Amino acid sequence: MKHRRTKLSQNRLLNMSQQAVNGVSHRGKVLTLDSMNPNVKRVEYAVRGPIVQRAVQIEKELKEGVKKPFTEVIKANIGDAHAMGQKPITFLRQVLALCSYPELLEDNMFPEDAKKRARRILESCGGHSIGAYSASQGIECIRQDVARYIERRDGGIPSSPDNIYLSTGASDAIVTMLKLLVCGEGRSRTGVMISIPQYPLYSAALADLGAVQISYYLDEDKCWSLDVAELRRALNAARQHCNPRVLCIINPGNPTGQVQSRQCIEDVIRFAKEEHLFLMADEVYQDNVYAEGCKFHSFKKVLFEMGPEYSSTVEMASFHSTSKCYMGECGFRGGYMEVINMDPEVKAQLTKLVSVRLCPPVPGQALLDLVVNPPQPDEPSYTTFMKERTAVLAALAEKARLTEETFNTVPGITCNPVQGAMYTFPRITLPQKAIDKAKEEGQVPDMYYCMRLLEEEGICLVPGSGFGQREGTFHFRMTILPPTEKLKVVLQKIREFHLRFTQEFS
Repeated sequence: MKHRRTKLSQNRLLNMSQQAVNGVSHRGKVLTLDSMNPNVKRVEYAVRGPIVQRAVQIEKELKEGVKKPFTEVIKANIGDAHAMGQKPITFLRQVLALCSYPELLEDNMFPEDAKKRARRILESCGGHSIGAYSASQGIECIRQDVARYIERRDGGIPSSPDNIYLSTGASDAIVTMLKLLVCGEGRSRTGVMISIPQYPLYSAALADLGAVQISYYLDEDKCWSLDVAELRRALNAARQHCNPRVLCIINPGNPTGQVQSRQCIEDVIRFAKEEHLFLMADEVYQDNVYAEGCKFHSFKKVLFEMGPEYSSTVEMASFHSTSKCYMGECGFRGGYMEVINMDPEVKAQLTKLVSVRLCPPVPGQALLDLVVNPPQPDEPSYTTFMKERTAVLAALAEKARLTEETFNTVPGITCNPVQGAMYTFPRITLPQKAIDKAKEEGQVPDMYYCMRLLEEEGICLVPGSGFGQREGTFHFRMTILPPTEKLKVVLQKIREFHLRFTQEFS
C-alpha cells in the first residue's frame, strides 16, 4: 500500500513538472488543428490558393538566380488592375493626394475641381483629417453622393442615403449581409443559392458561417446564361435538407464574364418573389461591358420598373466597389451596399453589426466619392478624366475580343465571348492519361494542368475547380488585365503549352 502511494506521488510530481517548467505550460497548445473552429478549416479561396503560393516561391527563386525557362511570373490569376500595369486615373489620385496631405491645397499644380472635392471631403472628416474614424455607416455626404449616383444610373428611381452602407470593398458588405441572413439548425439551417462557376468569396463565406451552399449551374453552351428552370431545380433539391432563403447573383459575371439580359433579370426577380428569397446582387463590374448588344441593367432599376407588386416587397441588397471597372483601385478597399425593403428592426441590427468594425477605411470612402461624383463637363478635369476612363474600358474591350479569338484557335480549348467583367473562363479538353496522372499526383486535373503551366511557362492562372464546374469538365480562369502586348505573349505561351501538354499525354 505504501509502495502504491509513493508511486502515485511520483506520478503527480512528474505530471506537475511536465505541466510547468519555469512557469511555462507543457500540456500542448491551446489552439491546434483539432481544437480550432472547424468552419475555418472548410474555407477555401482558390484565387489566392496553392498555385499563387507556388508562384510567389518561384518569384523568390528567380531573384536568387535559379534558372527557369522564363524570366518572370505573370500573375493572371486575380483582377488586380494596377498590379498588371494599369495606370491610376489622374483625378482620383489628385484628390486623394490633397486629402492625405492638405498642405497641397495651396499648390497651383492641382486643378480647382480636385481641390473643391478634397475640401468637401475633409470638411466631413473629424478634425478635417482622413486619419479620423468616420460614422460606422460611412461619411454622410459620401452616402448622399452614392444615393445621387444610383438615382442617375437608374433613370431617377429614388435612393436614400439611409439605405447606403459604405464598406471595405464589396466583399466586406457581402459577408456582413450573409451574417445577418444565416440562422437555424439542421433542416432549418439557411441555404444560400450561388452560381456555379462562382466567385470563391461566396463559398468561403458560407463555409465560415456554417450555412448551406445551394449550387445552381450557369449554361456554358448558352454563353454562361442563367436559366430559371435550373434555379428551381436547385431550390427544390435543397429543400430536402435546408431552408433556402437567399439568392446570390453576380452580374456581370465572375469568373464567366456574361452580362445578363433585362428579361433574365426580370425572371430572376419573379422567381425570388415567388419563392420568398432575399436577393443579393453583386454588381461590381457594372462599367465593364464590352460585347455588342449587351448592356448593364441594375437589379434595382429592373425591380422598380416591374411595379409596386415587386418593388415594395422583394428584399434586396446590391453591391459596388472601387476595385474594378475603369478604376481598378483594389488596395483602397472602397465599396458600398444599398439595401431595399429591409425590415427597419433588422436594419437597426445591421447598423449595430457594422459599428463593431468601427468604420470602413476613410481613404477608400474618399475614393468612392470620386467614382460616384466624377468631374462634370464644365470642370477643368473633365476632358482628361473622360479620356483616361474611355481608354481603359476600350483597351479591356479589345483584350476581351483578342482573348476569345485566340483561345478558340487552339485545338482542345473553347472560349465563350467575354461579354463583360475582366476574366475569361475557357473550357479545356484534357486527355485521359493526363487525368490519370493528376490523380496519381493527388491533384484534380485542372489544378495539375495549371501547376504545370506555372512551372514550365511562368504563367499563374486559377483552375476551374476553384470556382466550381460541371462534373467531367475542366476550365481555368484568366484575367484579361495584362497590357495588350504582354497579353499576346501570355496567350501564345498558353497555346504552346496546351498543344505540348496534349501531345505528351495523347
